[in-house]
Amino acid sequence: MAIQLNINGKRHSVDVPPNMPLLWVLRDTLGMTGTKFGCGMSLCGACTVHIDGEATRSCVTPVSAAAGKKITTIEGLSADRSHPVQRAWIEVDVPQCGYCQSGQIMTAASLLAKNPKPSDPEIDEAMKGNICRCGTYQRIREAVHRAAELHAAPAKSAELGGANGAEEAADRQPVNAGGAA
Repeated sequence: MAIQLNINGKRHSVDVPPNMPLLWVLRDTLGMTGTKFGCGMSLCGACTVHIDGEATRSCVTPVSAAAGKKITTIEGLSADRSHPVQRAWIEVDVPQCGYCQSGQIMTAASLLAKNPKPSDPEIDEAMKGNICRCGTYQRIREAVHRAAELHAAPAKSAELGGANGAEEAADRQPVNAGGAA
């Protein structure tokens, strides 16, 4: 029996087992490869998508649990990288290898949708389930702050952190290695 999905604003009908992880439906069945496979156990965050606005690990979410819900993948966050989190990631130059970044961006976008001006501890708490093997945690935190600024003042997108951006970034505390506090 076909399962009906709403992904990035488009309807999809997939004929897959209901217990198949959403990640594999996205990647293998629908060809949406922006969402990454990292661990398959909901431990690393590389597979993060939004389901009804909530950051969700697609590697352990059965496709049947997503039926009838609004699913957003990294491809659906914005068509032209104009989402404030994507813009901030580029401005701050967050990625190193880049593998974890779609999950990091999706988690950060979910955080900022609920909390438009998070503190460092709130960012650390929200992001702690996302592992970056390259250790870009300080840049990730800086980019979340920058995305909050971009969202609050879209007209200032050309500036990186305003006049005090470098000083403010230097004042922020480092993130614990591994992203978990």
